[in-house]
Amino acid sequence: MSSLPISEADLHAYVDDRLPAARRGEIDTYLANDAEAAERLQAYRGQRDALRELFAPLLAEPLPATLRRLAEPPVATGEAPPGSWLPGWSVQRIAAGLLIALLGGLAGWFGHVQYQPGERLAAAIPLARQAAVAHAVYSPDLRRPVEIAADQEELLVKWLSKRLGSPVRPPKLAGLGYELIGGRLLPGNAGPVAQFMYQESSGQRLTLYVSTERQVNGDTGFRFAREGLVNVFYWIDGEFSYALSASIAKGELAKVATAVYDQLEPK
Repeated sequence: MSSLPISEADLHAYVDDRLPAARRGEIDTYLANDAEAAERLQAYRGQRDALRELFAPLLAEPLPATLRRLAEPPVATGEAPPGSWLPGWSVQRIAAGLLIALLGGLAGWFGHVQYQPGERLAAAIPLARQAAVAHAVYSPDLRRPVEIAADQEELLVKWLSKRLGSPVRPPKLAGLGYELIGGRLLPGNAGPVAQFMYQESSGQRLTLYVSTERQVNGDTGFRFAREGLVNVFYWIDGEFSYALSASIAKGELAKVATAVYDQLEPK
């Protein structure tokens, strides 16, 4: 039996099937004797599956021309420039590798709450996709879906308002069947954003993503996006950008989005 302790990195590698058989056996024994760790691992597995589902359509998108050229063999009439061909690599394998890198990067980015400020990142990750990824990462978590629970709502409001630099408060959605679970702070493109999470009696969850970052598209009207299985309504209102995400029908989500907008509209 190895004397190495079981770390969170081991659990993530276990979920991703990247451990030797002997180490997997050690973790199987560990999980059988630690119910909390076993539940946490199930949450990691749910997050992995949600992210894969969310970004699976990227595999169907055309590969950028610059990367496609890397997959082409050198012409027979001359020697290929260094690095212009990757032997044994197909376009599909490169695309799959890019998707795996994207999923791993996003999971680590959100999981460890780190961000790198910059205009280029803001252009690369639109509001709707940011919100959908955050929803896919945290809504399946059964044990710690939020950082501060709804029973400490005033503390949550003060903390998030301070971090965002503007007053922010979760809307009341009980009339539509959704009760506030709580919220958390997340990394945005160039600063912190807030996420409020709600749950319906059946267990269905939705999240409201609130950002003070200036969006490239300044249209203040409702806009709709679908990212994998996640539907998103997003809009700009004053200094805030909002995105409401859930795996529910577009019409039902529109009703909730309208209720959110009505409560947030300045009186």
